[in-house]
Amino acid sequence: MAQPSSLSAETETLSQVLGLVETFRAFDSDNDGKITAAELGGILGSLGYNPSEEDVRAMMQQGDTNNDGFLSIEEFLEMNTKNMEFGGLENVLKNAFEALEVDGDEVVTAEELYEVMGDDLGFELTLEDCQGIIASIDIDGDGAVSYDDFKLIVNSL
Repeated sequence: MAQPSSLSAETETLSQVLGLVETFRAFDSDNDGKITAAELGGILGSLGYNPSEEDVRAMMQQGDTNNDGFLSIEEFLEMNTKNMEFGGLENVLKNAFEALEVDGDEVVTAEELYEVMGDDLGFELTLEDCQGIIASIDIDGDGAVSYDDFKLIVNSL
């Protein structure tokens, strides 16, 4: 059974990750799924920072792990979550998944989501609500969300 305080921390961390996704979308001004050095410099300038070209280039190099000259959503999230309490996006997702996954079968079902969110945390979700949530993120249509399905959610955002 997931511990309510643990799940609450995981929910807060996932909320921070979703905030980073929104930040990425703001930086990606042409909505092509990647941030260029010009986009990064432009948004930083609009936020009141005045980074030099060298500063922007250094930021890009720090996050651009595949060296294609752009920041993908995955690179942006990893760059901005590596110093989080759980040690990076992969660990954040794994911890959140494990907090939701109740019976050890490595998938989250609507019933488990309902049990954890309703009974443990007191969210006012019906079983039907939880079935809809699971169905909307169930990549392979098996009625449950695997860890790989769960990771694809963030990648598809």
